Amino acid sequence: MYRVLIVDDEEPLREAIRILGDWKGLEVSEVLEASDGLGALKLLEAGRIDLVMVDMKMPEMNGIEFLQVVERDYPDLLTIVISGYNDFEYTRQAIHSKVVDYLLKPINRQDLNQALRKSIDLLEAKRKRESEFINRNITLNMSLPKLKEKVYLSIIERSFKSQSNEAFLPLIGADDPNNRFAAIVMRVLDMERVRSRRFHNDTDLLHFAVSNVLNEIAGDRFQSFSFANPKQEREILAVLTMNGGYREDIAYHSLHQMKKVASALQELFGITVVIGVGESCSDALDIASSYEGAKAAISGMDLLRLKGGMVMSSAVSLKDGGIRERDKERERDSSSVSITSRMAIIRGALEAGNTQHARSVLGELTKRWKAAERFTIGDSDRVMAEYVILLNDMALELGVKEERLPIGEEHPLRSMGLSSDYDSFESYERLLFSILDYYSEQIRKAESANGPFDVGDIKAYIDDHYFEDIKISMFAEKYFLSREYLMKLFKGQFSYGIHEYVQKVRMDKAKELLGDSALKIQDISEMLGYKDKNYFSKAFRNYYNLSPSEFRTAQQDE
Repeated sequence: MYRVLIVDDEEPLREAIRILGDWKGLEVSEVLEASDGLGALKLLEAGRIDLVMVDMKMPEMNGIEFLQVVERDYPDLLTIVISGYNDFEYTRQAIHSKVVDYLLKPINRQDLNQALRKSIDLLEAKRKRESEFINRNITLNMSLPKLKEKVYLSIIERSFKSQSNEAFLPLIGADDPNNRFAAIVMRVLDMERVRSRRFHNDTDLLHFAVSNVLNEIAGDRFQSFSFANPKQEREILAVLTMNGGYREDIAYHSLHQMKKVASALQELFGITVVIGVGESCSDALDIASSYEGAKAAISGMDLLRLKGGMVMSSAVSLKDGGIRERDKERERDSSSVSITSRMAIIRGALEAGNTQHARSVLGELTKRWKAAERFTIGDSDRVMAEYVILLNDMALELGVKEERLPIGEEHPLRSMGLSSDYDSFESYERLLFSILDYYSEQIRKAESANGPFDVGDIKAYIDDHYFEDIKISMFAEKYFLSREYLMKLFKGQFSYGIHEYVQKVRMDKAKELLGDSALKIQDISEMLGYKDKNYFSKAFRNYYNLSPSEFRTAQQDE
């Protein structure tokens, strides 16, 4: 059964399409509606939709803008364009976005159902191809001995004992002196999204599909055996075996075949991967070093330049000490990519209930990383692990109960209700902000539960932070009280509104600072939180009926 979304700002047209469409005959189980492009995108994010019928002329986000977003974020989604105009720009965008059909208003029953049937036929053909591909290969994978996987894992983990386990080596072709081996590490960047949308949240099925594509394509040149990494669900490991040939041959062909694998996974299932290719070796026990080289290749990929996946070979020789030198270089670089130095400031902001300031500090840090022109996947992994540990420690110290935190969890982000997918620096940055928001919420709830509210806390905060951009909403969020109630309490206690009191503190401080002739008015303006000197001067005049310069002159005369 299929789900169809109608996007048009005219309700009568949406109703007409509902009436004219042969939904039952087309096996459409649900017809959804949105009045503009933004509403449609929210529905797309909320759940699977198979076909979208979109009007080209709408408020908020028109059809051209909507199709551009769909083309970027939902490349497999089928679309039908509806328009009252046979406009060249509309038609050109429709062709560029590969829409199934282009219907002109007014819509009639025959044209509508022909376009719908064409779309449903395409969907059925696509599902059939995917199902046949997976079913054809599941049988093959099910017959692969688990023992072979265990042998490779023990070699990779360097726990394989040659003397006691020598009998198992022929199982992986290690008894043939002409065989050469290379380890492959594949990391699925958008695993949670793809697993949910294409594999019904079945991780094993996703692993089957990816492994089978890898084995089938690599099988053109190698004997390939692949399996999921039991310690990291995003990783698929493979060992390629080639009989005879030169070291350079296996290096060239393995890199070429893995590029084909990455392309096929994107085309078949919409999966984005990065793949590390290890150096080849003649001794099967050196597969461990090849695996480490493949992991290092992925870790060294630059997230700032990652566009739709990447395949990289371990370019450093495993026998000349090059890996060691590269590790040293990475250690030197890693000192500049750390979040530890900002955690004290972030803690102070969260403790004060100022989430916006904490986000600002984090934003400045990510901006600096981006400006450095290199931020690797290894950096992102290390910073993420460090970030969650430090936030857990901070939250505990600020009174959050341990059971409210993802401490000791195998998948901590999943425990927070967050997806750990990221395939670009921008999506990684958004994930860091989402994690910060989660901990901010837990800290606010803990503070609210652990102690009674005192309106004097707001006054004390203003007294200490008058130079910041203070908003009533930050106090409302921190104490879980309405803006109106907070303002009423504050005025009743201190005879000033919250904004009035902020102004009073700033103006009192301004008089004090103007007494120091060494300070320029521009400097005083910035110290008080005003970004514009003229705005500060205007505020001062409104408050004291004379400008800062006039006040300073009068004070000096006295």
